[in-house]
Amino acid sequence: MLFYGKEGIMAREKALIGIRLAGLSEGVHEFEFNCMAAEFGDPALSEAGFSEEVSVKVTVEKMEGEMIVTLKTFAVADLTCDLCLAPITAELNGSYRIFYSYEQANERDEEYRLIDRNTVSLDLTEDVRETLLLSVPMKVTCTDNPDCRVFHQEDLSEPGEDRKPDSDWQESLEKLKNKYR
Repeated sequence: MLFYGKEGIMAREKALIGIRLAGLSEGVHEFEFNCMAAEFGDPALSEAGFSEEVSVKVTVEKMEGEMIVTLKTFAVADLTCDLCLAPITAELNGSYRIFYSYEQANERDEEYRLIDRNTVSLDLTEDVRETLLLSVPMKVTCTDNPDCRVFHQEDLSEPGEDRKPDSDWQESLEKLKNKYR
């Protein structure tokens, strides 16, 4: 049983992303996992654009009274530009650090998860899923897409050259922009 805060949560029978703690010596240990996004069985991941392979690097630093687990996720997501609705494929990276304590830590209760010394394995599947979802940007824009004119990188023009707007609404916006400079 794992303890998150003051609640106990039963671990799954077979963890998708799991670390075997039994026999793990003190020190730094690194693990790599590769799986498909669909294996998480969460529709939120597919809605967020994850459909391909997910790579996870886990670093476990085991010490006498605590353990630090660092997750780094790498995945490709199929996103849509929030402005022009153009499809975008983006590489998303996420990281998350979890502190586990074998004893009750009075001053650090909120930052640490309590874990029993006899725990055989650690299921990190839910933490990886949350890290993936948190790696999705809040605003998705395509700055280099010529179809998306709002955040389109301005063409390099010679100093003193005026750029002519493509349409009436862009001309109006240009006037407003110059008015408030």
